[in-house]
Amino acid sequence: MNALASFSPAARGLIVTAAIAIVLLFLQAAESVVAPILLAAFIAVVAAPPLRWMQRKGVPKWGALALVAFVLLDAGSLFGLIATGALEGFRDSLPGYQERLTLLNEQLGLWLEGNGIANSTQAVPDILDPALAGSLARLALSNMGTVFGTGLLILLAVVFMLLEAPSLWLKLRTAFCLTEESEARFRRVLDALGRYMVIKIGTSLATALLIWAWLSFLGINFAVLWAILAFLLNFIPFVGSVLMAVPAVLMALVQTDVPTTLLVALGYLLANTLIGSVLEPRIMGRGLGISTLAVFLSLLLWSWVLGTVGAFLSVPLTMVLMIALEASPHTRPVAILLGPDIAPTESPAEDQAALQP
Repeated sequence: MNALASFSPAARGLIVTAAIAIVLLFLQAAESVVAPILLAAFIAVVAAPPLRWMQRKGVPKWGALALVAFVLLDAGSLFGLIATGALEGFRDSLPGYQERLTLLNEQLGLWLEGNGIANSTQAVPDILDPALAGSLARLALSNMGTVFGTGLLILLAVVFMLLEAPSLWLKLRTAFCLTEESEARFRRVLDALGRYMVIKIGTSLATALLIWAWLSFLGINFAVLWAILAFLLNFIPFVGSVLMAVPAVLMALVQTDVPTTLLVALGYLLANTLIGSVLEPRIMGRGLGISTLAVFLSLLLWSWVLGTVGAFLSVPLTMVLMIALEASPHTRPVAILLGPDIAPTESPAEDQAALQP
């Protein structure tokens, strides 16, 4: 008999919550190790289907693996070189932009004071600090060496994970005595993650291309840099679509005029609405199976636990957590709370029965 069965539902809930909290605290303490491993695991999930497809076509395992590793290395290197070049150009052009932004701060402060908002000339420069962009650009460039080194380690981890993938199920069956139901649940996790990651990469790339085309058409400087930023921040739910627009809008403001700046903002709004609210849900099908509130709370939670990587992986990590919680009758109520809205039933007894172990 399960030891948890002797406790009341409330006590079981507290025990499960405490166990989850202990695991999260451990993950936070080991963030520097856990975050790259999780990132490598999600990349391996995306890379596994092409690897299996090539093997089915008769390509030797070592050849298929070498090709996948080459593509990942080439794509990562190209991405990093483009980003580094754009950042260096942005850093070199900053002095002129900072002077323009300082002048705009003074004009905005005077206009606000003229409309009855006192001390605006002192407050506006604190909000739109001209030196902040330079500090961020220098910080990003100084960390590029670390990023490339971490990327190589992640690539090696991906290769080793793909090497172990064929024997994964046999090891899991032997180690944990998996039933067919448990194995099907594991496969459902991997299929859901793979589908989500592929769709998200595709929609993020489409968003970046639209942003690049629109900014290039309007003549905004460093359109490639803002497109790369849009690609990365599109993985962050809710706030990512807002944060990606801020640097480009400020660039348009200091480089051009107010009407062009409004067109830049409109372009971001249309791109995020078209892809994030129309195209992506259609491709995803019936959704992620996670409530909107749970997505928002997971963003806060995983960002606190794993930092930047947690923000990027908040949705897939929550998907994994939900499917894991569904596996046990004692944790299934938590999975139900994290899940989508449930249609009301006529009988309250049916709702109560759904929560029973």
